[in-house]
Amino acid sequence: MSQPRSPFFVTTLIASAFFMENLDGTIIATALPQMARSFHVGAVNLNIGMTAYLLTLAVFIPVSGWVADRFGARTVFASAIAVFTLASLLCAASHTLTQFTLTRILQGMGGAMMVPVGRLIVLRATPKADLTRAIAYISWPGLAAFVIGPPIGGFITTYASWHWIFLLNLPLGLAAFVLTLLWIENTRTPLEDHHPFDWLTFLPAGIASTTFVVALEKLGGDAGHWHLPASMLAFSLLSGAAALLAARHSPHSFIDLQSMRLKSFSLSVYGASLFRIAVSVLPFLLPLMFQISFGLSAFHSGLYLLALFGGDFTMKSAVIQILRRFGFRRILIVNGLLTTLSFALCALLNPTTPPVLIATILFFHGATRSMQFTALTTLAYTEIPSERMSRANGFLSAVMQLSLGLGVAVGALTLRAAAHLHGHSPSSPLLADFHLAFLAVAVLSLGPVIDALGLAHDAGAATSGHTQPSPEPA
Repeated sequence: MSQPRSPFFVTTLIASAFFMENLDGTIIATALPQMARSFHVGAVNLNIGMTAYLLTLAVFIPVSGWVADRFGARTVFASAIAVFTLASLLCAASHTLTQFTLTRILQGMGGAMMVPVGRLIVLRATPKADLTRAIAYISWPGLAAFVIGPPIGGFITTYASWHWIFLLNLPLGLAAFVLTLLWIENTRTPLEDHHPFDWLTFLPAGIASTTFVVALEKLGGDAGHWHLPASMLAFSLLSGAAALLAARHSPHSFIDLQSMRLKSFSLSVYGASLFRIAVSVLPFLLPLMFQISFGLSAFHSGLYLLALFGGDFTMKSAVIQILRRFGFRRILIVNGLLTTLSFALCALLNPTTPPVLIATILFFHGATRSMQFTALTTLAYTEIPSERMSRANGFLSAVMQLSLGLGVAVGALTLRAAAHLHGHSPSSPLLADFHLAFLAVAVLSLGPVIDALGLAHDAGAATSGHTQPSPEPA
């Protein structure tokens, strides 16, 4: 039987699990050539392993809240860690591309339960006044994983073998599994509040997510055929419309339309999705630019991204004080503009730029994006009542994962479009192509800035601690 621990211990455990899951989604990028030789296939074919993992996350995350409510948060979280860890072992033991793809799907199923249920545990255990600190604490490991994954993967691949990328999860997963059983309470909803599984929403929403991701990846490829991905995008929109229609007629839909009526929540779905896509594009485009246009090694280019992590980490210590001083609305607008500026500054980088200046720009971007990401995620839950937290968290977790996962596809698509505009083959991008892609991503990052203009000045004040100045007496 578990012995409840302080929120700090529980939050640290959840943050560690988030780091493990997010790291596994990015670390294999630099290992693809070695893995391809091991499987006797082309490196491009390994993309199916990354895509299968992403699609499994996108499809199964929405059901996490329903499963946690029915079987208990500790049971589901511990089971998810066990599945994820076992799948990691099977990934390392794979001898063919088919085996690897199937084990990545299994790993994605574990990750789909692990991240949103872990966040739900933290949300239920944290008072509204401490929500900013908790969200910041569990968010930065996930952001850091996107940044340090490529250099770690490059180091392991260079000095060991790709198998160790997955074997490293075994001690981490085992420790997290044991601590989950010891520290986390198995909270669940009362039996009378259980409701049937919403198949009518789940199926079309899963189809819409899958076809949308695959269509974008095909558009960003080099096949040169547009009719198939365009048809898939159209089918995705129709499936999404069917899911929304089913959600309107279901009182327990996975798509939380009730929470969407709150501006604080809808902003984290609409405008914030564009921001998350933009944030996940940069760790994909920067290493490519450093290697192709700057002539740096894979490991050296990955080291530059550690400046992003430095900015992320530094900002976490100041996020609570800044939100208390300025409030959510002003931060989302002003800091959002600074984040857009940091994206645009990347379009000025060239091989003659001093390394210190490159690191400074990336540090600045890491700090501003960290502030924006934490503010958006925290604001989403400030007005959600406890009885609706599970549905809201499951829905938002799916949206977050899908938008973050689309970064590579969107990055490839913008780079391809830039090459076409400059009149040359996308297979050999030039420095100007990268610069144009960075500017396009900067425009995407304006999503939450524009959306926040309609936010109330005192939005989330109970969580941020920000108070409006009293009007001067007449």
